[in-house]
Amino acid sequence: MFLVSLLCFLVFSVIKGDAASVSGGISISPEQLAQLREEMGLNRNVFSRYFDWLVNFLSGNPGNSLRYRGEAISVMIAQRIPVSFSLALLSLFFVLLIAVPFSLFTVRREGDLLDRIVNFFTAAGISTPGFFLGLLFIFIFGFMFNLFVPGQYIDYRENFSGFLGCLFFPALAIAVPNAAVMTKFLRGSLFQELHSEYVRTAKSKGAGRLYILYRHVLKNAVIPTITVFGMIIAEVLSGSIVIEQVFSIPGIGRLLITAITSRDYPLIQALMVYIAFVIVAANTVADILIMIIDPRIRMAKKDIQ
Repeated sequence: MFLVSLLCFLVFSVIKGDAASVSGGISISPEQLAQLREEMGLNRNVFSRYFDWLVNFLSGNPGNSLRYRGEAISVMIAQRIPVSFSLALLSLFFVLLIAVPFSLFTVRREGDLLDRIVNFFTAAGISTPGFFLGLLFIFIFGFMFNLFVPGQYIDYRENFSGFLGCLFFPALAIAVPNAAVMTKFLRGSLFQELHSEYVRTAKSKGAGRLYILYRHVLKNAVIPTITVFGMIIAEVLSGSIVIEQVFSIPGIGRLLITAITSRDYPLIQALMVYIAFVIVAANTVADILIMIIDPRIRMAKKDIQ
């Protein structure tokens, strides 16, 4: 996260057009621009400016937005985190709801027609971009069947059930490609574990197939899948940028696009650090869960030490 914040600050310091030129506009004179840079402290050394920005950021004040007339960035992000977080939770729920049952159902029918159909749709889901699914959902369920109003957003503070209804199809558009990825990994792990020695041993002792699948195989197959799920969590929680733009959802992702198009450098820096934090936190939690579920990893680390 430190490296991400440093690189972002350095990049925005060397590219053409700083915060003063963006704030002043195209009609500002060179004298006014120099005075504005003096007032904003942009004529100081880049590392001293980064140190001041880092201290303010760690104290909860990442600065003010240039596009939104000096509004505090911390307030802007805090207002949009509940929206993106709710969208992420609903998407992750759909991912688990789709991936886990399909993987468990088809692994019991290895090689038959249903397994091939699921494998085909898994490959199609992986190769289909989320924004295309979003546009498809808008056309089919919005314009053809009128199940929702495209572009309509209901604030969660006004009507929470209506808010969840606005997030249903965006969350599904995010979930389908990610569920396809997770299904592919989980099915592969289940198939690999089903051909392991301990499964043959359990069968020789008279254990049933379902008992072996749910009691032994699933726990071992989940371990490599947790890493993939951690990456999915990081991607979803960091802000589904394109989907929020397609469905006009005022979340973190849409705010980032607005900041980029308007060259709001302080806001972009804060959002990049937020995304880095989400990615680091999600992958760290995934690593901790793997150590908790699989004691062999803890024993291997003890042997190394």
